[in-house]
Amino acid sequence: MMLLVDSGNTRIKWRLVQGAQVKAEGAAMLDEKAPFAGLAHFAHDITRVAVSSVASEQNCRELEQALSRVTRAPVTFYWSESSRQGLVNSYQDVRKMGADRWHGMVGAWSRYPGGFAVVDAGSAVTVDYVAESGAHIGGYILPGLRMMRRSLKLDAARIGFEHDDQINTLPGRSTGECANHGLAWLTLGVIERINADARVHNIRRVLLTGGDAQRFVDLGLQAEVRPGLVFEGLQAVAQGGKGE
Repeated sequence: MMLLVDSGNTRIKWRLVQGAQVKAEGAAMLDEKAPFAGLAHFAHDITRVAVSSVASEQNCRELEQALSRVTRAPVTFYWSESSRQGLVNSYQDVRKMGADRWHGMVGAWSRYPGGFAVVDAGSAVTVDYVAESGAHIGGYILPGLRMMRRSLKLDAARIGFEHDDQINTLPGRSTGECANHGLAWLTLGVIERINADARVHNIRRVLLTGGDAQRFVDLGLQAEVRPGLVFEGLQAVAQGGKGE
């Protein structure tokens, strides 16, 4: 079995696969005492570990240490590439693209070659466009919902409000409404921009992943929700040999 790991600086997600079959999956904070405790039953069945990481070097070392307490299988980190099977990265220095963005695009490309957008609504929101030819047109990196909410609470201390998960974009009539509706309003603006760009770039399909994916759907983004898109791309890379 192969263990797939999607690692940020604080949170990790993992998926255990055997071919196309998902055997188990989970998530944890990297600083937990046993972030891979859910793998104990499968520890002896893991033959290799593939990691997509945007974490710091120190956190990558901590991740390897945590993995070594669960399995002796070899661990390989997979980074962004210049190209893979017709998908071409637009970055001149591909090392500067987050591996999760690249693996999300690879996952989409392996399923729907050409003419798509990948939206990852996580701690940060990333949007990437890929032309029908496989050329990465480019993308955007934006603060995610939690990041914006935290910024309002910490950097503008006089704005005290409790977050409300109800989605409303009407003008607010209290500080709480103004803040919560404003966050939804900004997300709606991103969705409208994606829809406009889709017409310009002949984007026929939007694939959506990340913890806040449902919020984008509720605000009207017409997308296919693929919670494991980064895992799909990471598995394709790990099994498909060397890219460029």
